[in-house]
Amino acid sequence: MSRFLGYFDWKRTDGLWFAVLLAAAFVLPHFIENDYYINVLVLVFLYAGMASAWNIIGGMAGQFSLGHTAFVGIGAYTSTLLYNYVGVSPWLGMIAGGLLSMLMAALIAYPVFRMRGVFFAMATLAFGETVRILLMASRKYVDMPYGLSINYDPGFIRMVFEDRSSYAMLTGAFLIIVTIFAFGLSRSYIGSYLRAIRDSEEAAVASGIPMRKYKMIAFLISAFFTSIGGTLLAQYILYIEPSSVFSTAISIDLPLMALLGGIGTIAGPVIGAVIALPLRDILLETFGQSAPGLHLVIYGIALMVIVIVLPHGLLGGVKSLRERFVSRSHARSEREESK
Repeated sequence: MSRFLGYFDWKRTDGLWFAVLLAAAFVLPHFIENDYYINVLVLVFLYAGMASAWNIIGGMAGQFSLGHTAFVGIGAYTSTLLYNYVGVSPWLGMIAGGLLSMLMAALIAYPVFRMRGVFFAMATLAFGETVRILLMASRKYVDMPYGLSINYDPGFIRMVFEDRSSYAMLTGAFLIIVTIFAFGLSRSYIGSYLRAIRDSEEAAVASGIPMRKYKMIAFLISAFFTSIGGTLLAQYILYIEPSSVFSTAISIDLPLMALLGGIGTIAGPVIGAVIALPLRDILLETFGQSAPGLHLVIYGIALMVIVIVLPHGLLGGVKSLRERFVSRSHARSEREESK
């Protein structure tokens, strides 16, 4: 066991971090009785998991995708269609959706990876919109309603539960799995290659790193786990439609959460989700009826200010403050010794 932990450069703080995640996922839901707060917990776990999946390609590899809503929608629609029309369990439909998302990611990888920066972001954004439009257009040829409902028939095999605490533990388990996978990836040689590509693609290629290969690996893994999140979202709300699961807002929320907490870090997307989702709900509760739309304006401005003040996220801000404090302490001790 010690050799395994040593391989991943395990630190004491990592153990504490995972202990907190385990307690939040499997202990905290039993102590929350209010439906509103347990609903917030479910969404925080779910979006934190999907933001962590986005962070694999967007943070570790530095490829700022704005099209991950396509993978959310593919996961949601694949599992729901298989369940409603074929009777396939969502547990299997979830895997099918993940594999289909990986296939779609592989198909678009070649053209989009030829682009960089804002052009890559716009290309992935166009991909997400294209999938939504194609789904809408297919209704002319396929007898499928605009919205799909999932029958409320509680059962583990159907991934439908009577109480929200079960959904909280399910989405919490999803978050833990994605986090562990991202942690292992970041501490492996693949993570080192991805960070090298993020820092300088030219230097990475000059060093002999097969850039397209490792970009593809990151993209496929990110697409798979994001698609899993789409299935969990569908099974939680029991209703999907193109405007909800193929929403551009999802493509913006996921990278925003990673940026807010600390892009490229393991804990960053989780911290970002913990802050962003409750903040949006509080603003909606406060201004939703009196001034519709104002909550989105305030929410956007607040997040913009945070990102501008802390360009490396909250974790980056804490790290810089700690380094500044240590440097001042060293300088003070040197002055005292010189006296």
